[in-house]
Amino acid sequence: MTTNIRITFANYPQQAQQQLEQVRELILAIAAEHTLGGVEETLKWGEASYSIKGGSPIRIDWKAKQAGAIKVFFHCQTQLVATFREIYPDAFIYEGNRAVVIPLDADIEQTPLKHCLLLALQYQSLKHLPLLGA
Repeated sequence: MTTNIRITFANYPQQAQQQLEQVRELILAIAAEHTLGGVEETLKWGEASYSIKGGSPIRIDWKAKQAGAIKVFFHCQTQLVATFREIYPDAFIYEGNRAVVIPLDADIEQTPLKHCLLLALQYQSLKHLPLLGA
């Protein structure tokens, strides 16, 4: 984890930090498990951002205005969130075409987030497929 991201997360409530770190670890594990290449971890617009070659960037953050949840952001000009909404209509709270909202008390392992992150990390090779090949 970069120093900037560590500092950013440290300013959040403990439960938010834990959820964000769990999503981060999931992104890194998915990339390793599917041999997708190195994950670039940066801070963009004050949010932790993760990207790999051939994928679509993923950002994660907690916002004080919605203190009871974290958000996982996806590029708004992709079909990612629309696809997630189609195949997992009740799994998340969706924010437009750019984010899924995950309550702080949610068990991330019990959501389809892993599949959603995999689709984002493989986006360039899936974008031509109906429902991203899901």
